[in-house]
Formats: sequence, C-alpha cells, structure tokens
Amino acid sequence: MSETKKKRTREVKGDDPSKYAIYLEDVCKTFSDGVPALSNIDLKVKPGEFVFIVGVSGAGKSTLIKLLLHELKADSGVAYVNGYNLMTLKHNKIPKFRRSLGVVFQDFRLLKDRSVYENVAFAQRIVEKSEREIRRNVPSMLSIVGLAGKYKAKPKQLAGGEQQRVALARALVNQPKLLLADEPTGNLDPYNTEEIMKLLDTINSNGTTVVVVTHNDKLVNDMRKRVVTIKQGTIVSDAEEGGYVDED
Repeated sequence: MSETKKKRTREVKGDDPSKYAIYLEDVCKTFSDGVPALSNIDLKVKPGEFVFIVGVSGAGKSTLIKLLLHELKADSGVAYVNGYNLMTLKHNKIPKFRRSLGVVFQDFRLLKDRSVYENVAFAQRIVEKSEREIRRNVPSMLSIVGLAGKYKAKPKQLAGGEQQRVALARALVNQPKLLLADEPTGNLDPYNTEEIMKLLDTINSNGTTVVVVTHNDKLVNDMRKRVVTIKQGTIVSDAEEGGYVDED
C-alpha cells in the first residue's frame, strides 16, 4: 500500500533565495499516476542572466515552466521565483507574483479581434495602469520590438515573426524582472528565429533575466549562453556558454 503523497517544504540549505531570479533546490514533482516528472532539480539563475533550458520532448521542460509560473506546485523541495516562495504562496498572492513575470509561448496567444496596440495595452490594463500611462508605454514598447508602424493591424494581418514580436511587447510592457519564453521560435522560419533571438538578447542586455525553453540545438549553439539540459526529469548538465549538450 503506497504512502499518500504530501507536499513538503524545508529550510533552505544554501544561499539566500532572494538574491536569485530563480532558486530551486531538490525540487521533485510526481504526477497523480505515479510517473515522476521532475527529480531533485537544483537550479539557480541570477538576476540579469540568459539561460537556455533544453531537452527532448517529454524530458520535463514543460513541467518545469509550469512550476515556475505556479501553474503546478512541487511536491517537495525549495522553490523561489523573483523572491516569492512558491511552496507557501497563497492563492490571493498569485496574481501579484505573475505580474513580476513576462511569458511568451510558441503559439503567440494574441487576442485575434484586437489590434496590435490593444493586445499590448491589455497587459497594462490588467495591472490597472492609467490611460495616460498606456498611451505612453505601449508605443514605446512597440518601437523597441520594431512594430511602431503596425499598431493598428490585427494579428491575422501580421507574419509569424511579427506576431511573436507583439507577444514579446505584451510580455515586457509591465517591465517584468524575469521573462520566460517557452519555445518562442517554434513556429518561425530561420530568419525570424534569428531576429527574435537578437531581440531577446537585447532585452537581456538591458537588465531583464531571460529563460528560454527550446529544443533547437542550432539556435542554442549560435547564441553561446548558459545551457541547462534536462533528461527524464533530471538536470544532467549545466554549462556556462557551453552550447547544446546532446545526452542521447
């Protein structure tokens, strides 16, 4: 007879988690069917770092991202993101926590019936910015991502690379400390992939911590950033500017 699974927290053994954008120590997650998704994950990302998280499909990358977003909760270990303790985070604090993050997905997730301007403004309205602030912030962010001239366009009028730029503008307009990008170039051609990665590099150089989940080995090797490789729910390598590590 199996023991009932309980969520467990424990004291931090290492550094002060508040010094890190991401601080995971001995984090484990097992699904309800008993299949382990993450095992003994240790990951520390400093503010201002650019980190790739790589691995084959099913390695645990998506589970890790969901944990960082607090869509899933770890079963045990220590988990802090932007200073928030995810193991003890109360439900009414989750919206404030998520406002400290910017998130970009492979499928863009834009509001199809809204203009480019309104898609980005939507993120500002969620945090109750004034219309005056929105009128100042949105055009500025669209200029940064190279879409100042397309503010009236609807998503369907844009190419894939342009749609991802809108998604980036929306993710960044509230000035998050940490940007999580889950396969941000998965639906893009090589040219637009390169352009989006240049943009992410620029965003990072301006101070935003960037974590990119991808399986694109060429992209990772070209960028020469820190690379964390996950295999079967476990971190098998963590290389500083070491390029993609193929563990198969």
